Amino acid sequence: MPLFEMTSDALESVPSTTFAAEQVLERADLQRLLRSRIDMIVDEVMVVAEEFGAFTDARRRIDLLGVDRTGRLVVIELKRTADGGHLELQALRYAAMVSVMTFDDLVEHHEHYLARVEPAAVDEARARLAEFLEDADGEDTVLSREVRLVLVAAGFDREITTTVLWLTDVYGLDIRCVKLTPYKVADRLLLDVQQIIPLPEAGELTVQIRRKETQARAASSDGRDWTQYEVITPEGRSGPLRKRWAVLAMATALHKAGVSAERLATAVPRSRFLPVEGIVRGDELAEAFLAAYPGSTKRLGRWFLDAPLHDQGRTWVVSKMWGTKTEPALDRLVALAPDTTFSYESVKPDAVR
Repeated sequence: MPLFEMTSDALESVPSTTFAAEQVLERADLQRLLRSRIDMIVDEVMVVAEEFGAFTDARRRIDLLGVDRTGRLVVIELKRTADGGHLELQALRYAAMVSVMTFDDLVEHHEHYLARVEPAAVDEARARLAEFLEDADGEDTVLSREVRLVLVAAGFDREITTTVLWLTDVYGLDIRCVKLTPYKVADRLLLDVQQIIPLPEAGELTVQIRRKETQARAASSDGRDWTQYEVITPEGRSGPLRKRWAVLAMATALHKAGVSAERLATAVPRSRFLPVEGIVRGDELAEAFLAAYPGSTKRLGRWFLDAPLHDQGRTWVVSKMWGTKTEPALDRLVALAPDTTFSYESVKPDAVR
């Protein structure tokens, strides 16, 4: 789609240029700029490595490796050329290579990345990943073997687009093609970013269809536990809740029924239910929590600070990080209940997706 400059008299066409003509380099310029604004090409993705080459053949390197909030790795390949080169073939090879990666592997590679781009934050690699992946069980996240592909280029020839459409339609692969077009306006270089596959208007529908078609396969091969829980209390039955919300709901209901926070702490691992002195809320609670637990400076998002329990002059906070520890904790909490009206039931993925 051409770009036009609007004047008082007419619409003047702004000619596009090329990255080569403007001496924009692929790695030193485009890749460097895009890694800091990855949201320009894909939403809800965290860059974990650049020039990733932890393969047997060290010559093969992924331009950018990311992970989304559901625990799926994202291979991002970039070309400044107008035909896209062999992006799709490279990306498929890389996806296969990283598909066996574990959370601990990801932490190690992110540490190497931070050592180069943000040395002072190397020790925060695990905490940053756990916080970003809290919806996928944080440190207990089992990375999906389904890898997303994002192909970025100044253009895509018909061979690439035909291959991508075939792979997405027939095999349900999650592949996105993003076209970058540079424009020169006076001394300024402008960049037009357009997602061409799938078309943005059909993107959500495409995702829904793909999710439905691959649901059974994902459940059998993924390895992640998407079980949710319905919490049953004297006030009734909750809807399906993610692990963290189920623990919070049970603890809150028991506390309301008269179970002290000290007794709740006997059922919940100490590291996942912490107190601070005083009856505090909001910013005051955050400050008190950081003062009591200095190591949480970068991890406040891992705690339900907006849903504290107040008891005997102290404020207690429940962690959001659960995973495989959920059911044992729920069992111990139910054992503290004053009567038999407290329980829970697991809800399998097929029932809630």
